[in-house]
Amino acid sequence: MPSEFILYHNNRCSKSRAALSLLEERGIQAKVVRYLDTPPDLATLEELFRKLGLESVRDMMRVKDDLYKELALDNPELDNHALLQAIAEHPALLERPILADADRAAIGRPTENLETLLPSS
Repeated sequence: MPSEFILYHNNRCSKSRAALSLLEERGIQAKVVRYLDTPPDLATLEELFRKLGLESVRDMMRVKDDLYKELALDNPELDNHALLQAIAEHPALLERPILADADRAAIGRPTENLETLLPSS
């Protein structure tokens, strides 16, 4: 049975558009979540973090974004839960694009990272 893919997408982002194009080129249907319009809740973000297999939530955040600095999220005392809460409140902090299936996820920077989730062609 083929995997059900979800692409967390921002159409204004070239990397995100490239990820969508990659899926279309490969004939892969994905549920596209425009996460700025429909922000993921905390439970969804926790699941994404788990699927990404990261140690720090910062690795799935736009740490160079002005908002990250304005909210002082570089404070080393903030734990992963606090950082996930910040993304839930400010979805623009979420790195993009992220492709997820039932078990795993990958951040599409570079787009080639997504290949690890896709069936071989």
